[in-house]
Amino acid sequence: MERRSVQLIFLLICFLVIIKTASGIDHAYFVDKTIVQNAVSKGAVCLDGSPPAYHLYRGFGHGVRNWIILLSGGAWCRNITDCLNRSKTDLGSSKLMMPFIFLGIFSKSKSENPDFYNWNKVFVRYCDGGAFTGDIESVDPRRGARIFDAIIEDLLAKGLNNAKNAILSGGSANGYPAMLYCDHFSNLLPKAHRVKCLVDAGYFIRVKNPLLTNAFESIFRDVVTLHGSSKVLPKSCTSKMKPELCFFPENIQQDIKMPFFTMMSAFDSYQVDNIVGSDIGEYIRARNCTESQNNALKELRLEFLSALPKANDPKQRGAFIDSFNRHTQLELWWNKVNATPINNQ
Repeated sequence: MERRSVQLIFLLICFLVIIKTASGIDHAYFVDKTIVQNAVSKGAVCLDGSPPAYHLYRGFGHGVRNWIILLSGGAWCRNITDCLNRSKTDLGSSKLMMPFIFLGIFSKSKSENPDFYNWNKVFVRYCDGGAFTGDIESVDPRRGARIFDAIIEDLLAKGLNNAKNAILSGGSANGYPAMLYCDHFSNLLPKAHRVKCLVDAGYFIRVKNPLLTNAFESIFRDVVTLHGSSKVLPKSCTSKMKPELCFFPENIQQDIKMPFFTMMSAFDSYQVDNIVGSDIGEYIRARNCTESQNNALKELRLEFLSALPKANDPKQRGAFIDSFNRHTQLELWWNKVNATPINNQ
């Protein structure tokens, strides 16, 4: 285990050097983990029974009362074996979590991240496998909903309760809980002037075209069943459809009162791999997709765009949708070198 830890540290350092070299930007830095020890007594534990954790970098200057919280992604565990395997990694145990690299929207460089450089930045580690929705009593704990509550409670005591502006964001699998808990999060911050939520590459859709594979429905069915997620899903949705269908953002977004923003590619690599085909990425990178693959990609884009919230009130709903075959943007792509410019913005 000691050797593996040394290897992981070496890989993290190499990754940091590569990023600095590739972008020419010296804005990445390591942040140690904070363990929420008292969460264990509340049953808020990772898959291996260890307490949950997050990484916090304190805000400064005029950003000292502003907070951005990012729920980290990492797919889901769909059965006991999956969860057991995850419990032996940093996706299931806080014991294996190393210091995390902050960059992108967590950069503290004013030139690279002018809007959020001096905010309080929180990266919440994902260790329950159920997108922070589980609440089930079993020998193998799956209690992600309790983890979310325990971590937010810990942050409230550290100044979040006095937030002036706050953003709850989530990447990939945890874009969904950023939406699910958006109103609840806002209710915990009565002093805040503005509270908004942000979904980064987590707006997975239920496709209808038979040319496409409806992969996420079976994934969500397994997750809801295994983790007991039905308890925390909106009753406004579960009263009308199966619980697994309420795991699709398109089926709960209309009931969210707070403003939320979606940032995702119409050809998101994770969604494309699951819906069009796991090897489609190779064809895209080689620029030699077949006619049928191109048709499938076009159809996926149309279905994805139609599933997004309609911008009837732009103050409450917004989206930035590009066409890059990539997955998530906040952690790596949020800088001047990698950003997508539109009209010099």
